[in-house]
Amino acid sequence: METTQQNNDYLVSTPIRKLLPKFAIPCVMSLIISCLYNIVDQIFVGQGIGYLGNAATGIIFPITVVGWGISLLFGDGAAAFLSLSQGRGDTKTVGKTIANSVLFSFLVGALLIIICYICGDKILYALGATADTIVLTRNYGHIIFIMIPLALAQNTLASIIRADGHPRYALFAMAVGAVLNIIFDPITIFVFKWGIQGAAYATIFGQFVSFVLCVLYLRRSKNFRLRLSDFKPNFKALKPVLPLGGSSFLTQLSIVVVTIINNKLLVAYGALSAYGKDIPLAAFVVIMKLFQIVLNIAIGIAAGAQPIIGYNYGAKRYDRVKQTFKYVILWTAITSAIATILFEGMPSVFIWLFGSGSDTLYMEFATKCLRIYLAFIIMTCVQKACAIFLQSIGKSVAAICMALIRDVVFLIAFSFILASVIGVEGIFWAAPTADILAIIITAVVILFIWKKLDGSKVKDIGVSASNTVVQTLKPSHKGVIVTIAREHGSAGKYIGQLVAEKLAIPFYYKEMTALAAQECGFAEEFISDINANSPALMHELYLSSEVVQTAIIAQEKIIRKIADNGSCVIVGRAADYVLRDYPDVVRIFIHAPKPFRIKKVTEMYGDTEQEAKKSIARSDAARATYYKNISGLQWGNAHQYDLCVDGSVGAENAADIIVGHIKNRK
Repeated sequence: METTQQNNDYLVSTPIRKLLPKFAIPCVMSLIISCLYNIVDQIFVGQGIGYLGNAATGIIFPITVVGWGISLLFGDGAAAFLSLSQGRGDTKTVGKTIANSVLFSFLVGALLIIICYICGDKILYALGATADTIVLTRNYGHIIFIMIPLALAQNTLASIIRADGHPRYALFAMAVGAVLNIIFDPITIFVFKWGIQGAAYATIFGQFVSFVLCVLYLRRSKNFRLRLSDFKPNFKALKPVLPLGGSSFLTQLSIVVVTIINNKLLVAYGALSAYGKDIPLAAFVVIMKLFQIVLNIAIGIAAGAQPIIGYNYGAKRYDRVKQTFKYVILWTAITSAIATILFEGMPSVFIWLFGSGSDTLYMEFATKCLRIYLAFIIMTCVQKACAIFLQSIGKSVAAICMALIRDVVFLIAFSFILASVIGVEGIFWAAPTADILAIIITAVVILFIWKKLDGSKVKDIGVSASNTVVQTLKPSHKGVIVTIAREHGSAGKYIGQLVAEKLAIPFYYKEMTALAAQECGFAEEFISDINANSPALMHELYLSSEVVQTAIIAQEKIIRKIADNGSCVIVGRAADYVLRDYPDVVRIFIHAPKPFRIKKVTEMYGDTEQEAKKSIARSDAARATYYKNISGLQWGNAHQYDLCVDGSVGAENAADIIVGHIKNRK
């Protein structure tokens, strides 16, 4: 049977310069196509209606971004869950989760448009509409809102289709919609004379076709099948999805916050300038579209590198991790440098592309502010690439902090400060100021990580994992499989060893992580330290990272192989849940009073009493979160185990109790 390591050997053997384009180019294309809808509307609206039309579409933009974030919450979460289920070899039950992800994406989209319609002009004014733009904003938005539920469902489906092994089909479905939007925009605006409403109709038509194509895919899906009954609302089915898609949603939410605040500031300070309320807002919308294109290229390169970096990091091939990261930064810097040269050298061309070139005041303000806002876009792109790199190696907390520090912290703060000092142009100067500070902090974090990589040994992978697994599994026979979960300091591991000796069956603890390392090609230390490396307050976020999930999947496969091999005792790693469908499994939980555990930890590790208390709390929290991440259940709940034993009765006595229970069962 081909192992995960054999499947992924190319990730540690293929030259990075050849490997990275295969992953990065499709990712970049998908992101570019996803932002084409709004950008194409901006271009044709600007040419046909003017900068007020661009301002109107920009006011609707935060609502569409909220929708996009919701679709990523369910879509990326469901896609990650499907990938994990495939890795575990268990896709029988994914139907309900996938169906509910699509269903709730649609329902939340429907709730979003109901709120928009009920609030009416109030929400549009809150987003930055003025007396001059409200009619255009209303005419555009009320049509766009109609398609939001289906557009969200389509985006969710696209993520699931990619995870099902058909990224080209997902790309095709999105591309068809984008092309139709491009074709029908000039027809509806200039031929039919529908104005900004024509742009909205062209957009929702393209989105509807993409939705239909994604729905049609469900008939040919590889790893799952959906039944009508799967679409019955089931909140339990969504539990594993939300943590996995949460970071994508938070990123989109930060864009909404920044956009709304900037819109309000531009209108407020624009009214105090010679440019009025609408010119600064319209210019900002155009500049953000150009910014979005370049940033999506950078994000696509970095996101495409994630599986390469994550796998090699887990395998402790830090030489390849660093080499991949260098290529990511190089390509990101080159593309963003070219963009900077173009933006600084010919800003009026890009502003003219989006219309209103005949308005001298608008062109003067827009070209000047484009140069200001995008002056250090190379820093923005590199900083975002670094944040994705941190996510790739499981540093999820640092990744989110780095992803948000420029936009949510510095950009908003300096927008307020500089606008109050130098007026409306200060809002645009906030971007390069934020870029400089964010890149400095990011560089410090990356250098710290880099030094740790330099100080670690490089692991060479050259042994066939399948042969090693067969040789290392201990001889056994058909019979009982004992899984032991335990509180830290309860002597659970030693009790498990005694049970194995008394029953004359193999014992697995550290051996399990060694086997899992061979299964996936990761370093044994990395797998063993999954819980130890988990941040105290954000275990779940850490565990949902791609590199950690790959290790968890390999671990589960090994637990099943151990159980298939015959009777044994397995300590830890949620084995009781992993083997939930196996017969002859006895699930044991070992606990003990706090004073007993503190004394044990101080004796075993030489900790002080205070250190022992912290160690117990940290270890138990990590085990509980790991178990919940794997099963969705509560670790230590007595109802989930066949027997709960107090380790303070003594290891020998506890082992005898467990052995007696096993012999007397049935």
